[in-house]
Amino acid sequence: MNRRAPTSPAQRLLCLLPFVLLAACASQPPAPATATTPCTAAKPCPSCPSCAAPSAPTPPASGAAQPPAPSPAVEALQRASWSELPDWRSDDIAQAWPALRQSCKVLAKQPRWQRVCDEVLRLGDTPGATAVRQFIETRFTPWAVRNPDGTAEGLITGYYEPIIKGSRSRSERYPWPIHGVPGDMLTIEFGDLYPDMRNLRLRGRLVGNKVVPYWTRAELEGMKDRSPAPTLLWAADPIDLFFLQVQGSGRVELPDGSQVRVGYADQNGHPYQSIGRWLVNQGELPLEKASMDGIKNWARSNPHRLAELLHTNPSYVFFREMPASSGGPTGALGVPLTPGRSLAVDPRTIPLGAPVFLATTAPNSDRPLRRLMLAQDTGGAIKGAVRADFFWGLGTDAGVQAGRMRQQGQLWVLLPNDSGTL
Repeated sequence: MNRRAPTSPAQRLLCLLPFVLLAACASQPPAPATATTPCTAAKPCPSCPSCAAPSAPTPPASGAAQPPAPSPAVEALQRASWSELPDWRSDDIAQAWPALRQSCKVLAKQPRWQRVCDEVLRLGDTPGATAVRQFIETRFTPWAVRNPDGTAEGLITGYYEPIIKGSRSRSERYPWPIHGVPGDMLTIEFGDLYPDMRNLRLRGRLVGNKVVPYWTRAELEGMKDRSPAPTLLWAADPIDLFFLQVQGSGRVELPDGSQVRVGYADQNGHPYQSIGRWLVNQGELPLEKASMDGIKNWARSNPHRLAELLHTNPSYVFFREMPASSGGPTGALGVPLTPGRSLAVDPRTIPLGAPVFLATTAPNSDRPLRRLMLAQDTGGAIKGAVRADFFWGLGTDAGVQAGRMRQQGQLWVLLPNDSGTL
């Protein structure tokens, strides 16, 4: 057989992947069987799956493959009854119907969801509250989500679509670049070689024949005009730009008042490190003040330490310019997010697109917040079974709610009756 040596960087990196994997496995211990602490607001580099303990059977997948979860001590999803969902009868679930129809535009293509989603789409935009409730209760079964240790509660945070000041031209007022995906960053899909590792990704760059991690935040920002990443726009404020990266999408308001929507395009492969936690550990902020507003206030009071603060997080998010739209930003499912009804989840436990009943409390209060949501997004910090991020919407008010939200909560995922047991 005639064989040719790989000529492109991607081909050469593919040839080196088995050695990269072996090196990773030799240098790290087996993955623990308990949930790990969330670490990112952007998509992280995967860990070596062959080093982890064998994973338990997973629930029906939505089609978006993710790294295999650690083996749980208990089943992540346990069959429940409608009576177990607190205040289920009190929620106006018809308000979630438009978001469910958005989910079904994607899920209807999957055999497990096709029948129920065809019905959702046939019922139209406004079937009425009674019809929606009857449909949900007769077509779906609730499954209680449990952590690996069997506990039912987990962290519920919030996110939003920020609006920041910016320009298409660099100036003294707009000196901070909003970068697109760099041309020298290689993203290798592991599934191209190993079907069992489908859509696991390695991000890096080639130095000769050596695979090395991609540049960190500090390295990218230190390059200034020599950065390999193209500049899409220029931001007025570096801390606003940082939180735009944390949220993963947003809008840039130009000097003429018009807005440009930007969305997540890729990430440099380094894990997110919380700058709020760093400030707490350094004794700069008490834990209760380590909110988005608290961090912004600290940064503006300590401009000489801004780079030190931001560089404690090596993760860097790259954007792409999105078409103008009056709807919400596009989530990981590929549909617009609905304020107050869209949820970011860990799809290793909860299938993307699925309805999820959330029982938590409003930000900084004990007032119940219990409603039907749709799992339409993911996030690097959203790792673990009972873990979710509540989408609050666009702008300042939504940002205030999102920045204050750090509540405990419970989740029930609703799966079609004919999807089988787990």
